[in-house]
Amino acid sequence: MTDRTGAPGFAPFDPTDGRPLLDWKSKYESEAKSEIRIEAWYLGALLALIPVAMLVVWLELPREWLGIPQTKYPVFARFCVSWLSGTLGGTLFALKWLYHTVARQLWHLDRRLWRLFTPHISGGLSFSVFALVTSGIIRLFDSTALNSMPAVVGTSFLVGYFSDSAIAKLSEVAATLFGVARQKAETPKQVASDSTR
Repeated sequence: MTDRTGAPGFAPFDPTDGRPLLDWKSKYESEAKSEIRIEAWYLGALLALIPVAMLVVWLELPREWLGIPQTKYPVFARFCVSWLSGTLGGTLFALKWLYHTVARQLWHLDRRLWRLFTPHISGGLSFSVFALVTSGIIRLFDSTALNSMPAVVGTSFLVGYFSDSAIAKLSEVAATLFGVARQKAETPKQVASDSTR
């Protein structure tokens, strides 16, 4: 395992990324730079397309395309915007970690799936948290506050951006509500002591 004790910290604590002054060239080989660009383009495209999709929903174009009745469209729109806002939050989170890991020379291909799927997991999580809050099952705050589209956008964005923390908290809630118990993995010492009894 590589020693990380000399790894530079995150900005603003270490804005040099552990480099001497005027050391401006990339430390990555051309194949790695190409792979990094693929991820950057993908996340950049999501960052550009999500606000466009939100505008399309706000302009009620899906209502016309899908033949959704006018009376049902506001609920449909809020759920769509919840998903999209969560995806936007997850996209910004993944972008932040992409540029941090590249700058700190910690980027590697094995984290690609995490960076590709984080925005979509964030969107799905925002959608389900929105459903739970508006249904009244989870009472984080007054559910009628989410009748406002700006409240839907802001709340869902935060759930999406902090989806890693939100999933951990929901796991705790599930354990409390449904009695889901996790068994801790036994350490070799525990196994040895059990075998001597």
